[in-house]
Amino acid sequence: MLKRNQALKQFRIAVSLFFFVQGIVFATWANRIPDIKKALHLNDAELGNVLFAIPVGQVAAMVLSAWLVSRYGSRKMLILASVLYPFFLIPLGIADNPYLLMGGLFLFGMSTNLFNTASNTQGVNAENLYGKTIMASFHGLWSLGGFLGGLISMGFVGMDIPPLPHFIFIFISSILLMNFIRRRLVRNDRKAPHHATAEGNKVQIPFYKKFDPYVIGLGVMAWAAMVCEGCMYDWSGVYFMQVVSAPEKLVQLGYVVCMCTMTTGRFLTDWFVTRFGAKRVICASGLLIFFGMMLAVVLPDLIFATIGFFFVGFGISSTVPICYSMAGHSDKMDSGLAVATVSSVGYLGFLIGPPVIGHVSHAISLHYTFAAVACVGLLVAIGASRLPIHQK
Repeated sequence: MLKRNQALKQFRIAVSLFFFVQGIVFATWANRIPDIKKALHLNDAELGNVLFAIPVGQVAAMVLSAWLVSRYGSRKMLILASVLYPFFLIPLGIADNPYLLMGGLFLFGMSTNLFNTASNTQGVNAENLYGKTIMASFHGLWSLGGFLGGLISMGFVGMDIPPLPHFIFIFISSILLMNFIRRRLVRNDRKAPHHATAEGNKVQIPFYKKFDPYVIGLGVMAWAAMVCEGCMYDWSGVYFMQVVSAPEKLVQLGYVVCMCTMTTGRFLTDWFVTRFGAKRVICASGLLIFFGMMLAVVLPDLIFATIGFFFVGFGISSTVPICYSMAGHSDKMDSGLAVATVSSVGYLGFLIGPPVIGHVSHAISLHYTFAAVACVGLLVAIGASRLPIHQK
């Protein structure tokens, strides 16, 4: 029993660290967007077009990621993705024109999908072994990584270090850390008992007649949340630069505060779900997103905008990990495919969000565009109140 508990603890730590590194890598890119925008002389609409490449890569990899994880297992794919994901930061720092940047972002998006599918499948494995909901804590480590990545980025920006050396540093650091923890991952993923059939030593998982409408519904909820989350990642720094008129060294303040409260919220989510239920937690999350973003819109002052982003961070902390967790326990789809489905539908929020924000803000202003995104946050609350979210 002692050895089993120790092995479980080591497994949970390993999965947590993969989420942690994933958060650092994404934050590294997100926090250098203003610098790359400035270096390539992009306006808001042009930046929106460029950012479109990330979710296109994610969606392009949707079926491939699900197949790879189902065929070879989440452990092998997570190890592969943990190398590819930080590596594809480097082409983003090398790109000297929008087309090269878009190509790099497409590959970055594909590796994002694979990393996301494999890591969340490992998270579902951990929940099965622990026998309780712990998915949000993994996403909390992702957010903690994002918070640390934001602080590291602020340091590099403060020292006037360009993106490329920054990206190389993150790549090398990530590889060194991942090498020490990869052996602790679980080899066997959870399969849906009624849809996986054994043939020899292989498990055949057909992709037709497998999609659970309930899982699709969770994906739609994740989509709405990810529109708002993507807005924070890609546009919070630009919003503080253009609308709030923050000092140059405080342009990332809104992002860092948002990541801080998102991290805190995700460590508290499992407790709140157990105490109040998933439906109430997601409804409250949508209301917090709406209130926080509208505060930043109505009072675009450095202090009030920062307070607004503080509430937005709490709002976007819960919805996505809850959706991943519940999808991973579907009795109609194996965990890898269910997680890939929610991930891919959800990431359509990143597909639609950042580019549309760029074009709309170019037409009317980024200020009013954030008000529209706030309404998407309100839709999270409305949708959750109507979706029959089952309690575990």
